[in-house]
Amino acid sequence: MSNNRTEEAQKREIRNRRHFSFRLNVFFFFTFFVFSVLIVRLAYLQFVEGDSLKAREHEIGSKKVPVPPIRGNIYDADENPIAYSVSTQSLYYTLDLKMKDEEGMALAKSLVEVFNEYGDKKAKPLTVQDVYDDMDLDGRVHFSYQPRRIKSGLTKKEIAYFSENRQKFKGIDVVEESIRQYSQDQIAVQLVGYMKKLSGAMKLDKYKDINNEQADETLKYISSEEVGVDGLELMYQDELRGRNGVKEYPVNNQSEIIGPMKLTKPIKGENLYLTINKDIQMVAQQAITDQIQKVRSSTNKQEKANPTTGYAVAMEVDTGKVVAMASMPDYDPSVWQGGIGKKDLDAIEFFQYNGTIKEVYPPYRDDKERKNHPSSLVYLGSTQKPLSILVGLNEKLFTTHTTYNDIGYFEFGREGHEVRIRNANNTANGSLTPWRAIAKSSNAFMSAMVGNKLYMQFDGDEGIDIWDNYMKQFGLGVTTGSGLPSESAGVRDYINSAKTESVQSALIRASWGQQAKYTTLQLAQYAAMLANHGKRMKPQFVNEIRDVDGNVTQPFQAEVLNTVDFPKEYWDAIEQGMAQVNVQGFEGVNYTYLRKTGTSQQDVGNQPRVENAVFIAYAPAEKPKLAIAVVVPEGGYGGWGAAPIARKIFDAYDAKYGLYGTPRKPAGTSNPVNGASADQADDNGNAVGALANGEEVIREEQ
Repeated sequence: MSNNRTEEAQKREIRNRRHFSFRLNVFFFFTFFVFSVLIVRLAYLQFVEGDSLKAREHEIGSKKVPVPPIRGNIYDADENPIAYSVSTQSLYYTLDLKMKDEEGMALAKSLVEVFNEYGDKKAKPLTVQDVYDDMDLDGRVHFSYQPRRIKSGLTKKEIAYFSENRQKFKGIDVVEESIRQYSQDQIAVQLVGYMKKLSGAMKLDKYKDINNEQADETLKYISSEEVGVDGLELMYQDELRGRNGVKEYPVNNQSEIIGPMKLTKPIKGENLYLTINKDIQMVAQQAITDQIQKVRSSTNKQEKANPTTGYAVAMEVDTGKVVAMASMPDYDPSVWQGGIGKKDLDAIEFFQYNGTIKEVYPPYRDDKERKNHPSSLVYLGSTQKPLSILVGLNEKLFTTHTTYNDIGYFEFGREGHEVRIRNANNTANGSLTPWRAIAKSSNAFMSAMVGNKLYMQFDGDEGIDIWDNYMKQFGLGVTTGSGLPSESAGVRDYINSAKTESVQSALIRASWGQQAKYTTLQLAQYAAMLANHGKRMKPQFVNEIRDVDGNVTQPFQAEVLNTVDFPKEYWDAIEQGMAQVNVQGFEGVNYTYLRKTGTSQQDVGNQPRVENAVFIAYAPAEKPKLAIAVVVPEGGYGGWGAAPIARKIFDAYDAKYGLYGTPRKPAGTSNPVNGASADQADDNGNAVGALANGEEVIREEQ
């Protein structure tokens, strides 16, 4: 028994030793595996992720504050500054929703006292009401979370005072920023545009998702920075903006700054050099202002009218460069410097948008009264007729030698319901060829030989489609391709009229310019296309873009959008007619020019029918250099209300660049041109007695 127990104990001891040895081996193996994994991981962290971890360590131990970029400048063609950025210190107010009006007024009063004592004595003083309005307590201009800029250009004494007495002024902060300044000469204000804080511009498509998927930190937008929201400031936002800078502060685990700041400077945006010439632009603006005043106060029955606005565009024929674009009245763009208050915003309500490219309404405060006056989009009137002749010739509706007996009107419609389209003053022009129809501005010829023949020659809506296609080829009914924000394509009434009235009526009225409303820029592009015989040039406003070092990053390149190919004899025909159009204001010019006046009629609100002055021209006639379009809503006859504006712009261009290649002083105005006396120089193409809808004509003739 004893031996058996001894043998059993020995076996048990052997088994225990084996189990222990196995467990020990497993332990050592597991330990080795863990250490191996740790070593591999440490090697990976050191050699693979070392740089990124060091950067992460640095990031945790530092605080980065983005610095808004410095915006590029905008210059005219002679490098005169139009819009430029300057660094300044500004005072901001953050809205306290619990603040009452009387508390706000008291704060405004306290701020004005500081401004008066420590501010720049040469600057225009701010009143208590000015400051109170800028605080915008009712949120009329700003969202509740948006800081309101109260004053820019703080003096050192003002900065010191507010820094030392910050507790006295609840919600007040001094901020260093870049402020956009605009030329005091008010050069092409609506074209240049304006800026707002990004937080106030997020509704624009441009900025809705501006920072999404933007990996480059220097290109990410900062909510406090200002961005372009209209005109060239918006159109060239990317080029003008530049790149962010960074202020980097070392901090401890309590986020306290523990060392000196490291600055990565922002990169200034690129500079725009415009095709707009200051001298020509200022002449255009003043010419419109003077002409509005002149016709409003005139005692001449042919000239007397009641305009409040006017628009002009001057565009080079072969390049598409826009040398002047005037939408008048304009306004002082300095109201945008440092943010705009409610009072200023109300004051510029009817002047801040560019009436040469979109629909802008006249400056009548009363809504009912404003509806009684036309907007910036008006019918072409007789300026349509050169294109109507081209359409008729190219569609073989007649030839350059075809004659038509103009008895003073054209009649159409079923028996008993005839409608008469009459010439201005019911003038019977007799035998007319196509070019004489332009010279005499015959509504009857256009109606019978173009509009009615298109209707008779094609089935259904085909005539409308053909007409529409020609209009679009000449840039009418489509945007000009300029790229300007919110540009209108115009209003093609002939499309709706063909459905609601008849195709025949729509085509007849369209043929002499009473069935579509277009912008002044569209008219200028159309006039340039007549001048260069079929090339639709893209209107351009930037001659070149340069970086901060002056290197050209984007040179000018003319761009042809589309072309039409007509026989030379067709162009000769319209030019022969345009050379004979009587016009006021071009007496004594020393350059040749081709032109067409227009007096479009419009029923607006409760007011009796108004007449809009429209004018297109280009010069010199033999080798056109410059095309001009002028629109003066409610300006009366085109030859009186609009043409004199174009004359001054031509003269200014001739003096600056030279219509014949060499700058020249303008000629005198003593001798009439083309033998036209003052009393003959009416439009001769007015749609007097003929409406866009024809209702009154029908009543009269029945």
